[in-house]
Amino acid sequence: MSGHINYNGEILPSNEPIITADNRGLRYGDGLFETMRMFNDRIPLWDFHADRLFNGLRQLQFDLSSFTEEFVLEEIKKLCKKNTSTASSRVRLGIFRGNGALNDPAANQPNFIIQSWDIEPYAKDINANGLIIDTYPDARKSCDSFANLKSNNFLPYIMAAKFAMQNNLHDCLLLNTNDRICDSTIANIFISKGFEFKTPPLSEGCVAGTMRRWILEVLDQSKGTIKEEPITIEDLLAADEVFLTNAVQGIRWVAKFRDRTFRASFAPLLNAAIHKELFS
Repeated sequence: MSGHINYNGEILPSNEPIITADNRGLRYGDGLFETMRMFNDRIPLWDFHADRLFNGLRQLQFDLSSFTEEFVLEEIKKLCKKNTSTASSRVRLGIFRGNGALNDPAANQPNFIIQSWDIEPYAKDINANGLIIDTYPDARKSCDSFANLKSNNFLPYIMAAKFAMQNNLHDCLLLNTNDRICDSTIANIFISKGFEFKTPPLSEGCVAGTMRRWILEVLDQSKGTIKEEPITIEDLLAADEVFLTNAVQGIRWVAKFRDRTFRASFAPLLNAAIHKELFS
């Protein structure tokens, strides 16, 4: 992480303590987060990030009377400028409700922490070595009204990431309570069979990814054949191509799921399109 953070509008050294034991984000995961790319002093997909963030904040009943999209964007840019990380960086915005016990009358004004890291520019070429993935066996994600949010309560994804590391996997897929595929620890999933593409609908419990949304809209505009449909493990094993998507890494081609191997045909083309449209 770069040398400074933005805590409620104040630029502070990144190693300075800023929260207490009563913090509701620490105690209960009471809040949301966004992870974004900064590129040449702008955030590609900002409108999608802001839409997801503010819809989530309204759903969690935060007071947004003085907390606007314009304010948040300026605070992000202020930190990246301080950290000299406006050319190519990863930005994390965490929002939480403040201090208090579970049954205390909550102060609903958003508190926030912004962090930034320098990262390599977005690559035009897709990952040369495909990912190896599997499913996480020990949790099932619900398909309720909170499932699409990037919640600070991220425990199933944390444990799935640990499972991936322990089993020499690059990533791990989360299943929902119907034993169908939701998403991965940090990404949405797309599969193809022939010229048809599928990704789980939001009703399956996946996070409402911003790159997922962009791809759906781009493919619609280009008259591609894509469906938002539930995906089973059997569908994945029968697929021709699999790739994962998020706003920071873009497209990552999956080479292997269990004993099934996949080609990389459309993913490189889509990755080049993302580079051209968003990062050039």
